[in-house]
Amino acid sequence: MKKITRRKFIKISAAGTAGLALSGMLLNATPKLADYFDDEPLDESEAEKTATYCEVCFWKCAGWVYKNKKGNIQKILGNHDDPNSNGRFCPRGTGGVGFYYDEDRLKKPMIRVGEGENASFKEVEWDEALDLIAKRLGEITKQHGGESVALFTHGSGGTYWGQLLQSIGSTSIAAPSYAQCRGPREVGFIATFGEGVNSPEPTDIENTKCMVLIGSHIGENMHNGQVQEMSKLIDRGATIITVDPRFSTAASKSKFWLPIKPATDLALLLAWIHIIIYEDLYDKDYIEQYAFGFDQLKAHVKNFTPEWAEGITTLRADDIRKTAHEMHEASPAVIIHPGRHVTWYGDDSQRLRAVAILNALLGSWGRKGGFYFPEKMKAPSLPHAPVPKPNKVWKEALKGKYTLAGLALASGICDATIPDNTGQQDFKAWIVNGTNLIKTLPNEANTIKAIDALEFMVVVDTMPSDITGYADVVLPECTYLERWDLPRFSQHRIPSVALRMPAAEPKYDSKPAWWMAKQVGIKMGLSSCYEYDTFEEAIDWQLKQVGTSLEEMKRIGVKQFKRTKPMYLVDGQEYHFKTPTGKIELYSNAMAAEGFDPMPIFTAHAEPDPGFYRLIYGRAPMHTFSRSQNNPNLSDLMNENNVWVNPIIATQLGLKNDQEVWLENQHGIVSSFPIKVRVTERIRHDSVYMVHGFGHKKKQMSRAYGKGASDTELITNVKYDPVMGGTGMRENFVKFHTEKPEIKEVES
Repeated sequence: MKKITRRKFIKISAAGTAGLALSGMLLNATPKLADYFDDEPLDESEAEKTATYCEVCFWKCAGWVYKNKKGNIQKILGNHDDPNSNGRFCPRGTGGVGFYYDEDRLKKPMIRVGEGENASFKEVEWDEALDLIAKRLGEITKQHGGESVALFTHGSGGTYWGQLLQSIGSTSIAAPSYAQCRGPREVGFIATFGEGVNSPEPTDIENTKCMVLIGSHIGENMHNGQVQEMSKLIDRGATIITVDPRFSTAASKSKFWLPIKPATDLALLLAWIHIIIYEDLYDKDYIEQYAFGFDQLKAHVKNFTPEWAEGITTLRADDIRKTAHEMHEASPAVIIHPGRHVTWYGDDSQRLRAVAILNALLGSWGRKGGFYFPEKMKAPSLPHAPVPKPNKVWKEALKGKYTLAGLALASGICDATIPDNTGQQDFKAWIVNGTNLIKTLPNEANTIKAIDALEFMVVVDTMPSDITGYADVVLPECTYLERWDLPRFSQHRIPSVALRMPAAEPKYDSKPAWWMAKQVGIKMGLSSCYEYDTFEEAIDWQLKQVGTSLEEMKRIGVKQFKRTKPMYLVDGQEYHFKTPTGKIELYSNAMAAEGFDPMPIFTAHAEPDPGFYRLIYGRAPMHTFSRSQNNPNLSDLMNENNVWVNPIIATQLGLKNDQEVWLENQHGIVSSFPIKVRVTERIRHDSVYMVHGFGHKKKQMSRAYGKGASDTELITNVKYDPVMGGTGMRENFVKFHTEKPEIKEVES
């Protein structure tokens, strides 16, 4: 008999609740946002306002939520005292009100009932859902140890669920953004400078003379503060160099656009390093005082000439040399931007090492116009009882691989959940908070295989995304506009704290994550881990430890503090870098000690077979990953993606603008939904491009269902970074079908 997997009941249909089962009708039933608003424009001076910080992306800009005369949330504006936003929100931030009003939201706790083909979900009261979670986690912890429970999280709720995991003896707390987005960047910069860049990145864009974007799409990936600074940079005529196989928005604002052949970026970086060294363009005093391994690096890059790189990258040697000189002319006020989503080809830690080395040679680290030293307030954690020492930490599940990973790897936990040939399985239960793993983790089939092996899974979310259908229990979280959260302490030029407080009562029967996690903990006998009666009491305690209070923060929303150390290095000053040598390591001792190349080496990558094109994906300024496509405000701005195709290829294949096609990858996986063609010279002939986050399969997401195609389901070839386990996802290739082909069943 064929195995019945969780895939057979991924539809959310509440037993006895016809509204959910008839979700396809929701679009017609959804009220317009205008129905909640007054006819006249909002008078801010008379409106009620409450402090918040945004949850739509990791930048967490602080702002004010305004309610109109009807008591309805009408708009969100930036807080002028916030260094992250400078008083201005991006399209996603201002559109955040749409999350609150989205009628497709999860409304009540649900548990899965029935077996096999008859499995479905029923709505239950909170006590029943939380009792079941406490009971099952208790049983699994007793039988397999607390370390067998893992948390996948994105957003503020991870703090509270993470505390619960630590209380049962688990350190397996993974943010997919580490392995799927920024991890190689952190490892590469730590190996070079002894510290990572973190968020927001301490790039001194407002003072730079030259910024190099190598695969970093500022303006499309809407990093609010950086976009504002880049706009000013453009206005004052500073140089931008954009390296990208696609003519991105940033490329259109650049002095130089280098349309590089995909998968050859490291060759370009090595050629730039060669030029900077061999043409004496490096900062000699800076390197002599602060750097270790210059002679080794010089010998290493001797043969990596621009002419060598031209044959690999397809960029003209003259352009490679010109752009290197452009960086030198601006140094040290130059930034080779570290990027954000940097998991590309599996050698990403070494590629980001090259980015760090190039910044070091130009003397930009710790210098005005390069990278400043950020400051962040150090806030103590809430008081709680001592947590048990774990029997096994998350790194042990990696079986000796990815030794320089600094945080738990979501993909590693996923792999360790699947029983190996001996039947060993490291994880038995998952809590998934605010992240749609089906769209987030590459290799959808592998994620589903891991989920099928679980004994228990809890999903906490505001929306019925793909992952909710695989859960045993679904908990509806209220949006960030309806809840208290711990204060935001973020690094910047000026340290600051921001408050988030509810602007309205939670809609439906949704709850904040801090309340859910605390209730589960209490039901598991862990009351001593929650030494506060109300959450406002806990917030007030933490704020008072840094010199403010809840009362003050309600009035001002953001409080700035004085810096305690210089923002930049002073010429000639002594400085100890947190590396093995105490210097900037052009030759990395940490990498060498773990058996990795101490200096970056270029290795050729796979090429597409005839008829296939490299799949490149990216962001749009109005959407965050796959989280915002159903937001009524933001879906109006972009409700589907399209696939960019070079005119030469479109002519060869007979493709036209707005023609629907299905994409098939190198493993025969076909996109579940069609995607419209955009014929444009803004993409190389050997590649295609699409915005990430579309192609949702949940009919309950009435605006997002079936709109566009999912790049994630086409990413089945994952190249793992041997240094830290980052998931290189740009080694996938697709071909076109003008009629829907037979879709292959994904193996379980």
